[in-house]
This record gives sequence, C-alpha cells and structure tokens, in this order.
Amino acid sequence: MARSPKQAAAADTARKWLTPAQLEAWQALTLMLARLPTALEAQLQRDSQLSYIEYYALAALSERPDRTMRMSELAVLTNAELSRLSHLITRLQKRGLVRREPDLNDRRYTNAVLTDAGYDVVVAAAPGHVAAVRELVIDALDDTALAALRNSAERVNARIDDPRHTFSRDATAITDSSTES
Repeated sequence: MARSPKQAAAADTARKWLTPAQLEAWQALTLMLARLPTALEAQLQRDSQLSYIEYYALAALSERPDRTMRMSELAVLTNAELSRLSHLITRLQKRGLVRREPDLNDRRYTNAVLTDAGYDVVVAAAPGHVAAVRELVIDALDDTALAALRNSAERVNARIDDPRHTFSRDATAITDSSTES
C-alpha cells in the first residue's frame, strides 16, 4: 500500500529532526568544539604568547622536512582561508618565526618556512600544550572512549572530505595558487 503525499511529507519531516538523544549528543559536541579551542588558546597565550592557530601553524611546519610547506597546504591543515593565513604568516614573519620563499618546484606557489627561532618557540611551547591536551581531553577518557573518539572523528572528517556531502564544501578547501601570497 502506497503512502499518501501527506503521510510521506509527515515521515520526511519527522526524519529531519534529531531525536532527543541525537540532540543531546550534538549539543555536547558543539559546546566542546566551542570551548576546547578557547581553553587551549588561553594556555598557549599565557605560557607561550601564541594563539591557537599560530601554534598549529608552527607545529605543522616543525614536522615537515626542511620545516617547509606550501602556503596552500598550510591553509588547509590549519583550516584557514589563504588570506587569513597570509596575515598570520606576516605576523609570524615580523616576530622572526617564519619566512616566505618561492616554491622551487613550482614558482606559482609560496612556501612558509619555519626559522630556527620559530622552531625554538614551538619546541618550548609544546610541553605546556601537550599537558593541556592531556588534562582536558586524554586523561578524561579511558582507552575505549579514546578509541571511540578517534573513530568518530575520522568518520566525520571522511564525510566532510567526501564531495557527495554538499554541506562540507567550504571556501577553506580552495587552494588556488593564484591567490597565494
């Protein structure tokens, strides 16, 4: 027996809303997503005079061969638009923590390079940041919960990266070399 248009519309509407359990999980996640970066930034600012994004940009560069990364790749990794990342790199350059140079493999691109001073700053900041991450997240979870968190985060990230999910397409994913500075 086929459903009437009214029944189909009612079923479709019911499916769009979150159940109470789904809503509670979503609200807990969004609260954590809002509060955790703020807490981590407070520790970084207090102990290292770095913002959250500055630390993550410096840390990402410190882990790369020659401490070098294309600006477009760094923008994706830090979830920053190229224009925002360009301003960030300018601030870090003024502090002597990074420098810019043309990509020798493709001069249309610009690389961010971590200086020795920048490396020293991120190495000095890392223990306090790791302690904050451990205190706020890692130590709050047992091994099972930590594995579930990792699995859940990987699954959500995979959906965000999947082009079939139209809500995940975002300007930060655009890495056109013509917009690099």
